[in-house]
Amino acid sequence: MSSTTTEKAPQLTRVLRLPAIVLFGLTYMSPVAVFTTYGIVGAETGGHLPAAYVLALAVMLLTAHSYGRMVRSFPAAGSAYKYSQKVFGGHVGFLTGWTLMLDYLFLPMVSFLLAGIYLHAQFPGVPQGVWSVLALLLVLAFNVIGVKFVSKITAIIMGATAVLLALFVALAGAKSNVPAGELFDSFVPASDQWSLLAGGAAILALSFLGFDAVSTLAEEAHNPRRTVPLGIILTTAIGGGLFILVAWVGALVRPDNNFTDPDSAGAELMRTVGGSAMSTAFTVVYVMGCIGSAMVSQASVSRIIFSMGRDGLLPQRVFGRLNPRFGTPVGALIAVSTVALLSVLLTLDQAVVMINFGALAAFSMVNLSVIKHYLTGPKRSLTPRSLLINGLLPGLGFASTVWLWTSLTGETFVVGLVWMAVGVVLLAITTRFFTRRPPELHMGMEDEDVTPGVPGAPRETTANPVS
Repeated sequence: MSSTTTEKAPQLTRVLRLPAIVLFGLTYMSPVAVFTTYGIVGAETGGHLPAAYVLALAVMLLTAHSYGRMVRSFPAAGSAYKYSQKVFGGHVGFLTGWTLMLDYLFLPMVSFLLAGIYLHAQFPGVPQGVWSVLALLLVLAFNVIGVKFVSKITAIIMGATAVLLALFVALAGAKSNVPAGELFDSFVPASDQWSLLAGGAAILALSFLGFDAVSTLAEEAHNPRRTVPLGIILTTAIGGGLFILVAWVGALVRPDNNFTDPDSAGAELMRTVGGSAMSTAFTVVYVMGCIGSAMVSQASVSRIIFSMGRDGLLPQRVFGRLNPRFGTPVGALIAVSTVALLSVLLTLDQAVVMINFGALAAFSMVNLSVIKHYLTGPKRSLTPRSLLINGLLPGLGFASTVWLWTSLTGETFVVGLVWMAVGVVLLAITTRFFTRRPPELHMGMEDEDVTPGVPGAPRETTANPVS
């Protein structure tokens, strides 16, 4: 938007510092989510779940590095959509954001489904769908109030999660009777099991979406060029470390990975280490984690939709405005909640199959964006250091992400490609069959030459304070 325009674009409010950003990302990742796929991926990888997490973490750290590099240049809401838009143009940016939205739109739904499943198991007199809808309404209300309020809730949820995981690790360590020479067997796959690990890691990569969620908060973070890249790396490393630790300790207790029902392996594992009391505590914290994950994933996708609406790629009157009282994108939040109502109609298997394609596709584009932006753009640098951090590392991130991407199931590809086709049609309509460039809003904080604290630097807005 030009400086001569009298009406300013709606702005989010900078209220988040590094600890809140990391808690936000970790809550999105939900460390107890390791138990959601514990039995399934454990069986798929031949009992090498910890090794699959190590592989997934290595790939995600490379991509997290690329996200951090892009945030330094474009500290704006919009995540992979904004980075691809600025580097490859509006058409590619729109399709990247549209593909990523497949994951973000369905992730809250999966969380509501899981919350409904576990609460219905505890209170069978109340239908599962009722629990899911109640969780949905609670999450919507929290997000309308604002991200600062959400950050307080995430701190409570992460505190309860930390206590549960610490207790689990302590009890599991005491119950382990694995010989010393076999303690790390779950980290050492056989030579013919690497393809199994890749398939498992492709599923587990979804657990790391927390760092992408952090990047969507760039317009609500203090000093985003420093705090957001650091928050992305810390979120990925801490979350991945917790996943690996829990998976390893679980393997020490149940090395056979022989569970009655792989879908409920987490509850069975908890009963193994602490009896019914531990299983009940797990259910409570797990449901809290589902609500927390839904809360932050809904907040993240609403920022992407808001960014696209503000740019005119989606109806601006609905999605490109902030609520005057709370300073939050209420239109986008309601849209995401409406999609999440599918949680009362779909099964967990049907929902999960929809959500891996978009994330890995978007991760690939972010890695490519770093290479193009820093090595071939107007600010290109071909020094040895630049070639390492802006060439080699993103290149490895791209290659490893594509490797995981090709390990997804055929059904996932069908859903993903259909979703992309819908996006192409929408883009064609928006641009009058590609005869016009997609509209783009130029925000001051996106200019690499603008330095906070000097004349002409963008100021942190205080309008629409978030309570």
